[in-house]
Amino acid sequence: MRHGYLRSYAKKERFKIQMNMKYLYFFIGLLFFVSCQKDENGLSDYPITAVNITAVKLTDNFWLPKIKVIQNSTIQYAFNKCYTEGRMDNFLIAGGKLEGTTRGAMPFDDTDLYKIIEGASYSLVSAPDPKLDAYLDSLIAIIKVGQEKDGYLTTWKTIDHEHPPAPWVKPGGRWENLSASHELYNSGHLFEAASAHYYATGKRNFLDIALKNADLLVKTFGPGKLEAVPGHQIVETGLIKLYRITHKKEYLELARYFLDERGVGKDRKLYGPYNQDHIPVTQQDEVVGHAVRAVYMYAGMTDIAAIYRDTSYMKAVDNLWENMVTKKMYVTGGIGARHEGESFGDNYELPNLTAYNETCAAIGSVYWNHRLFMLKGDAKYYDIIERTLYNGLIVGLSLRGTEFFYPNPLESDGIYKFNQGSCTRQAWFDCSCCPTNLIRFVPSIPGLIYAIDEDSVFINLYMSNSAMISLPDNQIRLAQETQYPWDGKVLIKVSPKEKGKFTVKLRIPGWSMNQVIPGDLYTFLDSSRAEFKVSINGKEYQQTVRRGYVNLTRKWKDGDQIELVLPMAIRRVIADEKVKEDIGKVALERGPLVYCAEEIDNNDLILQVPVPDKVEFATGKNEGFPDGVHPIIGEVPLGNIDYKLTLIPYYAWSNRGVGKMQVWFPRE
Repeated sequence: MRHGYLRSYAKKERFKIQMNMKYLYFFIGLLFFVSCQKDENGLSDYPITAVNITAVKLTDNFWLPKIKVIQNSTIQYAFNKCYTEGRMDNFLIAGGKLEGTTRGAMPFDDTDLYKIIEGASYSLVSAPDPKLDAYLDSLIAIIKVGQEKDGYLTTWKTIDHEHPPAPWVKPGGRWENLSASHELYNSGHLFEAASAHYYATGKRNFLDIALKNADLLVKTFGPGKLEAVPGHQIVETGLIKLYRITHKKEYLELARYFLDERGVGKDRKLYGPYNQDHIPVTQQDEVVGHAVRAVYMYAGMTDIAAIYRDTSYMKAVDNLWENMVTKKMYVTGGIGARHEGESFGDNYELPNLTAYNETCAAIGSVYWNHRLFMLKGDAKYYDIIERTLYNGLIVGLSLRGTEFFYPNPLESDGIYKFNQGSCTRQAWFDCSCCPTNLIRFVPSIPGLIYAIDEDSVFINLYMSNSAMISLPDNQIRLAQETQYPWDGKVLIKVSPKEKGKFTVKLRIPGWSMNQVIPGDLYTFLDSSRAEFKVSINGKEYQQTVRRGYVNLTRKWKDGDQIELVLPMAIRRVIADEKVKEDIGKVALERGPLVYCAEEIDNNDLILQVPVPDKVEFATGKNEGFPDGVHPIIGEVPLGNIDYKLTLIPYYAWSNRGVGKMQVWFPRE
């Protein structure tokens, strides 16, 4: 890093920052949830609110080490990569503090810095670090240098708009060629990151940069102004986050305008299905085009449905979700079948070797499904979130935290270079959206565990933690103890401040009730007779599952204990026969984890190994396997021999070098 510039600007900016503690304590309480009451504009929001990550202390043996890898390795590693590749320099060059031309290969390189700051901000919530805090101020000072006086902020345009960093981007001034310029995408990630930094620290230094840019967008776009929409969505959700902080209705209205105008094109040429700009969003019922763009847009549409109680938006997101989950989702929760256009394929087009399943798309899917849950309160959305988290999402991050997958196939022959020119994990990419997106997402995972609705507490994910949760008439301390996902036993201690009646809604994963995911795209080969069990203070509770939850309503007292036991049998999964690639094949799961076979644990014949229905598998010892995973092992017939087949969780593959891998095995 150019330390002279950093020190100089950091001194000036830190001197300017005024910490107002009443803002800190007020707004930090808003992190990761929104009020369901009407605001000063008379508008509503999500009826269910997620519990603030500041209220959750994670102690989990599975997720906490992964968050610590991000905190201790990946954040600084990524900042160093950004420095080496000129991300910081671009802001200084744009502001006239350095001489030079645009560095980097992408028009959205600015967002790499924004996303790392966002993840680092979430990290500060759970792991306060004065040095990291000051370092972020230094980076924010550099970003401020690159912002033009009226709030415009896209460094490559400011430096030299006639020479874009990527050959597929046309030259041109501000707001020209929005389909590829990524100016509004840059703004969206700026808004998301600045909101997170403000919530985490209470400081306005980054927020003020974002608000200045948002005010410029309000002046520029809309009816009677520049009537255009972004080529790559995310500015919509970013604007809505700024609206929730400021209650400035113009931000919300602009977010809605960008969505309402999509697919309309009164005075402009439509971008087409690749950008989800082919028909109005409320008429869309099939997920198409670039998968990341799509799920970011659907998240914004869900925000609009919640805030405006707009039934046309609600119907559209329901139809789109149904299409994605029942026709276009991989068993790992991954989405996006095609390398070409990083896009969804046709219905039931789900190849394995050439699957794309971009890591960013998995992250976007979680963001969208979380919003749908807060709107509807149905556990089916968490069935998708959990499946994606444990499989299609964290597979993108190596166990060391410094190697990454951009696409995530379900098969590898060790030759096809699926990962941006490599057939294993890479240390970085020219387009480094996936590594930085993992950084911004993973530290926020504790905010997905709990939610509240009036006098009810939802327990949506199972991982060891303690949390302080406020209901209207009581405060409750919840503590989970579990070895999930390796073990299905979860002990939950309930400690209300005052003895009182409320409801604990215990999510029962769909996989524990013989449903792989909602719909019939995937099914278990045979129904398990094992049932989950719920007990309170040692007495079994006769449960009824409603919308995926067991509702435990009673007068709770300090020291009450809930025990949930989920069946953790090894299960076989088959796909709908319309998925041609998986006809006659089977995949194996245990709990929320999808398993795969890797060459290093077997041999180079694994792509030829059948898994007949009669073969039994058992859980093996976790000694010698990466990340302490529990393998599953079975003896399968291969010619005249019994072949010992060892499988590990899909998320852990390709941490030990190049080799073959597969998830789906022939049954014959």
